[in-house]
Amino acid sequence: MRILLVGAGGVGDAIAKIAARRSFYETIIVTDYDKSRAERTIEWIHAKHGEDVASRFVADQIDASNPEVVADVARKHSATHVMNAVEPKFVQAIFAGAKAAGAGYLDMAMSLSHPHPTNPYSETGVKLGDEQFAASGEWEKSKQLALVGIGVEPGMSNVFARYAVDHLFSEVDELGTRDGANLVVFDDEGNEIFAPSFSIWTTIEECLNPPVVWEKDRGWFTTP
Repeated sequence: MRILLVGAGGVGDAIAKIAARRSFYETIIVTDYDKSRAERTIEWIHAKHGEDVASRFVADQIDASNPEVVADVARKHSATHVMNAVEPKFVQAIFAGAKAAGAGYLDMAMSLSHPHPTNPYSETGVKLGDEQFAASGEWEKSKQLALVGIGVEPGMSNVFARYAVDHLFSEVDELGTRDGANLVVFDDEGNEIFAPSFSIWTTIEECLNPPVVWEKDRGWFTTP
């Protein structure tokens, strides 16, 4: 397995550092628009784990907004899988680049949602992932696998919900997802600071967007 990791920010950096403790892959190509960020990640791995582990990591530059560039970088390194670790606005470009390169694809964010043009607080417009799911037939036809939305929610929350339904309860009337945390981050002087663990724009959007609800008899809708 040769993994093209797109993004060496907070999320991509963490993925690489955790992967350094695993052995299921041959190579991870850490990429970023600023190549020095990818290089810093690998330097940390080298200092922490030594040359043998660090030798499985390669740094390169990438433009995540351009599907042709993503495909070219994937082919250059013979990547078998593309792991998207950048903010959601780049999802479709990386998704298309992975498809063109014949690689598998994974992301945590999914394609962007768009509000209903006239009734955004009662009806859904384009939902998260709709544009990716629409391409399912093309991926199936080419025998490529794309695992989308495998972050926390969607992702872990889906697994927890399925497990609860199958193994913990005889009947479930409602499943709701609430997002929260008690993470505290301090600066070098020990002062508590605001530091979201992923894209600030995604954080703001999650706070402002109306909830998306699905009911058996009603389907998808939103509320104020």
